[in-house]
Amino acid sequence: MNKNNNFVGFDTMMKKLVIYIFLFCAAVAARAEQTRFTMSAPSAVEMGQQFRLSFQLNERGTNLQLPPGLSDNFQILMGPSTGQSTSIQTINGKTTSEVTFSYTYILRAKAEGTFEIRPGSIEVNGKVFESNKLSIQVVKAQAQSNQSQGGATQPQQGASQNVELDKDNLFVRVDLSKRNVYRGEQIIATVKLYVNPNVPVHGFDEVNLPTYEGFYTQDIDIPQQINFTREVYNDKIYQVGTLKKTILFPQQNGRLTIEPFSMALLIRERVKARSFFDDFFDNYRTVRARVTSDAVSVNVKDLPSEPANFMGGVGNFNVSSEISSTNVTTNDAVTLTMKISGNGNIRLVRSPELELPSDFEVYDPRATDNVQANDNGVSGNKTIEYLFQPRFEGDYEIPPIRFAYFNPATGKYETKSTQAYTLHVEKGTEEQSTTVISSRRKEDLQLIGQDIRFIKSGKPMLQVKGHTFYGSTIFYLIYLISAVLFVVLYFVYRKKARENANIALVRNKKANRVAVKRLKAAAAYMKQNNNEAFHEAILKAFWGYLSDKLGIPVADLNRENAVAKLQDRNVAEEVIKDFEEVVDQCEFARYAPAGGSEARHDLYKKAETTMSRFEKQIKR
Repeated sequence: MNKNNNFVGFDTMMKKLVIYIFLFCAAVAARAEQTRFTMSAPSAVEMGQQFRLSFQLNERGTNLQLPPGLSDNFQILMGPSTGQSTSIQTINGKTTSEVTFSYTYILRAKAEGTFEIRPGSIEVNGKVFESNKLSIQVVKAQAQSNQSQGGATQPQQGASQNVELDKDNLFVRVDLSKRNVYRGEQIIATVKLYVNPNVPVHGFDEVNLPTYEGFYTQDIDIPQQINFTREVYNDKIYQVGTLKKTILFPQQNGRLTIEPFSMALLIRERVKARSFFDDFFDNYRTVRARVTSDAVSVNVKDLPSEPANFMGGVGNFNVSSEISSTNVTTNDAVTLTMKISGNGNIRLVRSPELELPSDFEVYDPRATDNVQANDNGVSGNKTIEYLFQPRFEGDYEIPPIRFAYFNPATGKYETKSTQAYTLHVEKGTEEQSTTVISSRRKEDLQLIGQDIRFIKSGKPMLQVKGHTFYGSTIFYLIYLISAVLFVVLYFVYRKKARENANIALVRNKKANRVAVKRLKAAAAYMKQNNNEAFHEAILKAFWGYLSDKLGIPVADLNRENAVAKLQDRNVAEEVIKDFEEVVDQCEFARYAPAGGSEARHDLYKKAETTMSRFEKQIKR
């Protein structure tokens, strides 16, 4: 008995020991996950210039080891200089604090090229932690470059010298992820502003982003505040800001050109000393610099001969399906759901056809999209619901849905299929013994029952036997009036047909109505305090109105030819000036902080008044 008790006690002790060891390991692992040791440095530096290599640790550490081989490519001028900072934050009443220790070295490159910096290491409570890796590109020293290369993320605002505002120091371009694609293949277009680090950009005065004629577009959400990062372009270091990211899907074959676009920037320049006091005080002025991009071309290849089940999909997709039930009664509604998921032009994919027996009542499929646009392109899924009703009992085979798409990675068509289903239909209790017309749709079913004429109650209108309406005076009078109305309607119809054939005239007549509708949309955005959508709606209202009124395609419409056309139509100069002010305010407000609800209200009133004066004066 004692032996058994001793055995039980030993077993209990071993279990506790295992639990303690497990809890200790879990605590050590959790602490290791919380320890953060990171290394940072500018991604691009110049030969001969100093820069900072920094390490950040959220705990106190010892025995910091620099990355192996660092001294082979970089000269260590100073370090480490240590620092300590504390951050305190309160979330839901809970206050937390964190202490960060920093170690900084001053380096200088020995040669040009791109170098991989291996991880550094440090000890925390006897455990060694490694930092991340880095890649640093060293370029040839640039003239007139005296900026610190400590990893700044925006152009300097107090440069000690002025730089010539030519195309080498300030320009804008469209960066395309691909230049040679198939029709429908996605391209990521990034509008970038390149600024010499010695050119202090103060703001935007006018922004005209590119129009992608011949492409279906999907914008990628980016922060409204432009963050500048260091980037090497043509062997020179620039501060680069991303203005817009768009995913393009070419819809035409051949060479498509993205036309040049321009913008005006406000540059803060230092004024040369004119007096004794200017040597002690910094004097600056703001100048306006216009930059224009170069045209960019894309070569679009046609797709190979399309297979039978091709629904316009270009990308990489998978398909799946499910059915609401496989055991139903006659006239029960059955839903077959097909899901197309993957990466590519999902929004442009058409719904595949579902081949069903002729005895089924078939409804039009309903499709919904759920997609996201990011730096990897457009991805997500399209859900298609097929609704049908079996009219007779029996066992039916629901065939698989075949979906063919073009995969640009392989340059070939690929076909995916859903699974087949066996549908067992039993006779319902209230089935109608009627003949089924397979071509009938849901809209036709709504008319069933309207062809039955019920017995009318009340006093009927009776006529004397032998007396007819035909040949009477009223009959000939009605006949004459009908003939005159027919002739009038014939000429009115001919006139309307001629007017409708003139597309420009139709657009001219509808221009004001369409513009008013867009201004109402702008008013709704104004109430919602949606600043960007409000200004975009006003711009669309004016450009759409002028395109319809002046007969200029939207792609060819710009401020210069719009003003010229308005002057040809004898529109007053003050009205044209109001129009230009509205456009300037809208374009500036989309890329700079707005003036608040009162400013938006004043802008809306001014836009409404200018549109009304346009309508009166263009008609003259």
